[in-house]
Amino acid sequence: MRRKPKEKKTDYEALNSHFMQIPRMDVSTARDLIDLGFDRTYQLAGRSPEVLYDQLKRLRPDTPEYKLPLIRLAVYFAEEESPDPKRLRPEAWID
Repeated sequence: MRRKPKEKKTDYEALNSHFMQIPRMDVSTARDLIDLGFDRTYQLAGRSPEVLYDQLKRLRPDTPEYKLPLIRLAVYFAEEESPDPKRLRPEAWID
């Protein structure tokens, strides 16, 4: 008898969050920001992306490094009224 593959659960809260308005934001990083206590993009303004990443690492020690550029992008998006389209890519935030 063949087993049916386990279906992946959809995180509707993260998918419908304000963080998904950030260009190229992924659902798992939106979930991370929610779990850190944020629910609106503007709340990220003035925050240190590195500190947020460290908090996330304490919450989830297995957090991959690719999350840091996404967090930097989210903070930039929150702080800029007219963000530069060239900087609205995670690749622009890699050291």
